[in-house]
Amino acid sequence: MIQPEIVAPAGNFKKLKIALAYGADAVYAGVSNFSLRARTARDFNYDTFQEAIEYTHNKGKKIYVTINGFHFSSQIEGLKKHILKLKDMKPDAFIVASVGAMRLVRELAPDINLHVSTQANILNYLDAQVYKDMGAKRVVIARELGLKDAKELKNHCDIELESFVHGSMCFAYSGRCLISSVQSGRMSNRGSCANDCRFSYELYAKNPETNTLFRLEEDQQGTHIFNSKDLNLSSYIQKIMQEDCINAFKIEGRTKSEYYVALTTRTYKMAVNDVLNNSFEVDKYESEIQTLKNRGFTDGYLVSRAYEKKDSINHDTSIEEGTHQVHAISEDGEFFKCKGKVKIGQEYEILSPVNSHIEIGENKLGAVYEKNGKKFVIFKQLLAKNNKEFDEIHSGNENEISLPFKFPDYSFLRKSIE
Repeated sequence: MIQPEIVAPAGNFKKLKIALAYGADAVYAGVSNFSLRARTARDFNYDTFQEAIEYTHNKGKKIYVTINGFHFSSQIEGLKKHILKLKDMKPDAFIVASVGAMRLVRELAPDINLHVSTQANILNYLDAQVYKDMGAKRVVIARELGLKDAKELKNHCDIELESFVHGSMCFAYSGRCLISSVQSGRMSNRGSCANDCRFSYELYAKNPETNTLFRLEEDQQGTHIFNSKDLNLSSYIQKIMQEDCINAFKIEGRTKSEYYVALTTRTYKMAVNDVLNNSFEVDKYESEIQTLKNRGFTDGYLVSRAYEKKDSINHDTSIEEGTHQVHAISEDGEFFKCKGKVKIGQEYEILSPVNSHIEIGENKLGAVYEKNGKKFVIFKQLLAKNNKEFDEIHSGNENEISLPFKFPDYSFLRKSIE
């Protein structure tokens, strides 16, 4: 059975470190507007990206660079320089969507592996074979492709397959959307989508003879007619792995939170390991995934046909909700920074990387204990690095607060929402 690689999003250097700490085998990230996430690409410059590649390789992990935008002729010379700069950093692969960019990568960086983006809409083995002939090692299959077709593709074409298993979904076919361009001039296929699909809209019917206009839905909030639910395949990891055709599970979310990166990476890594150890437990992964802020979940198209779907759109709201709130993060395991509210005497659950060690005990700062298989902390004293004391601390307060014991790096403190 193939052991799928967990490919996690790295919107910035900190998220990259979190993804690797929580079990990612590889991360994907980009620099500049040649990536489809222009907002996150600004979080890396060439110097910090070189650092990120070295950090990843020192951890024995891989980093894939996104050059998956669709480029105008006026951008080509800049794209050439971009590829040459990145080539010298020795990433593990370039993720490319357009055939012209693929040709450039093969000419300018022949030693770097080529992965074909999901934006290329690969649905069959003929297309996959064409990309393989162009030098591709892996294709990220179209989100619309079903598992049976993915296996058929694999049987006819010896190429690695990567599939999205979690994250935001686009209502348009494989992300080929023009609404953002039409409404705000921000081009989704060049990395600057304004997420217009999440807006509420009002629907009208117009009589062209009389110009009479009727509103079709009387609701003060309008309706979210394009607002796709989020993909969640955590319950199906065993089923997917049993088909033995997917080489990598990809998590969407370079613009999502640090907690999102940690939680999704940890959960899918845990699910893959449990399949291999014959201990797969659906409820365990689903309960963890539900702690994330989300727009509702759908299992997308990999395990269900599009025409079978009745619940893939959230018509009510684009506001994200989850069962838990993150209240703190500790980068070094010794001090935490507040993300919500932390109070003396309040119980907080500790989220840390799989199989990491957390010491159980009690001292003047607080107590760490286990309950129902999970670790918790209660603070007796909130003592800052500068020895200032607090009864409670809120988000926005930049003081670093001492933990009672050494926690794993990038541990989170979370609490269920009442």
